[in-house]
Amino acid sequence: MSELVMVNVSGRDKPGLTSEITGIMGQYDVRILDIGQAVIHDHLTWGILIEIPDASKSSRVIRDLLFRLHALDLQVRFAPITVDEYQSWAEGRNRARYIVTLLSRDIKAEQIARVSAITARHGLNIDNISRLSARPSLNGGDNGIACVEFSVRGRPLDPEQLRADFLHIAGEMNVDIAFQEDSIFRRNRRLVVFDMDSTLIEAEVIDELAHEADVGAQVAEITERAMQGELDFSQSFAERLALLKGLDESVLERIAGRLKLTEGAEHLIRSLKTLGYRTAILSGGFTYFARHLQNRLGIDYVYANELEIRDGKVTGEVAGQIVDGKRKAELLVEIAGKEHIAREQVIAVGDGANDLPMLSQAGLGVAFRAKPLVKESARHSISTLGLDAILYLIGFRDSETQLSPKS
Repeated sequence: MSELVMVNVSGRDKPGLTSEITGIMGQYDVRILDIGQAVIHDHLTWGILIEIPDASKSSRVIRDLLFRLHALDLQVRFAPITVDEYQSWAEGRNRARYIVTLLSRDIKAEQIARVSAITARHGLNIDNISRLSARPSLNGGDNGIACVEFSVRGRPLDPEQLRADFLHIAGEMNVDIAFQEDSIFRRNRRLVVFDMDSTLIEAEVIDELAHEADVGAQVAEITERAMQGELDFSQSFAERLALLKGLDESVLERIAGRLKLTEGAEHLIRSLKTLGYRTAILSGGFTYFARHLQNRLGIDYVYANELEIRDGKVTGEVAGQIVDGKRKAELLVEIAGKEHIAREQVIAVGDGANDLPMLSQAGLGVAFRAKPLVKESARHSISTLGLDAILYLIGFRDSETQLSPKS
């Protein structure tokens, strides 16, 4: 008759420990049922669930392990496991799995305490906790970027309430918390589409144009109401554009030259290109500025509004179809189809109400530094960190991108 034993080892990490321990077990034809290891600051925590085929030999297995681990200056604990306990545990491993991602400038104990309390309250059990960001500097010389990922099992009875609970504490603690199903698509995204204004760049280009035309206050008011979802985008766009009539074409180059990329944008795009992703700008802004970004960042696709110019002057109209929220969603589907990419493999990022249709079409829709209405409506949001925090949402560690975060 066999015997099940849980073995927990801890102490100073050193090369060859796994070989030493399993080598002893191998002498008794021990079967490995589960194994896991973590090393934090050179301190090892190692667990292994074993089946000893002949229970009469279990004392010899434990004796040999105990002697050897003591000689290696390691602490060890043995715990017998019943067959019923094992079966219950094994069946639980087949439950749905989710990923909770905590994003912050600096991870605090209270943040982890409150996130884990919510998962427990909703019937989710934490299997694993990993830090995806690089270790912080003690002298404050790092980039102030931190990410911890929780792998949890179970199925929440009320997913919307769970999301609301996370959103509530995220606002209280100035952090971002994402909750995703751990499906095969999570680390297999292939296309990322971006809004441009206030997403890839910090400015709203139409406001910059309005400033040059001395109608800044009027346009800014309409822009804000549209972004909050109070006005229909197409109507508000036409009203703002009409105020630019007569603006000299020469100001476009000047504005393009002073556009500032959003924090993390360059690092994100560079990393995505290295990892083989396709990228696109789907913007309710203007093609002239989107092309400028395309050349600067190496974006694959650009769709925006063509600002009509005659005799060197802005006419106050656009040529062709307006790229509004509905059109953005359609373009996302079109590009994915052209690239033979499933919609579940698409990430969409935007900040305004007119981005919600495309966010809903993507496998991962992210409201970036968004207005309250958009943040509440989108499935995921990032407000605390830069754009490159998206790499954490798809499970990449800093070491895997092999690039230092840059704004």
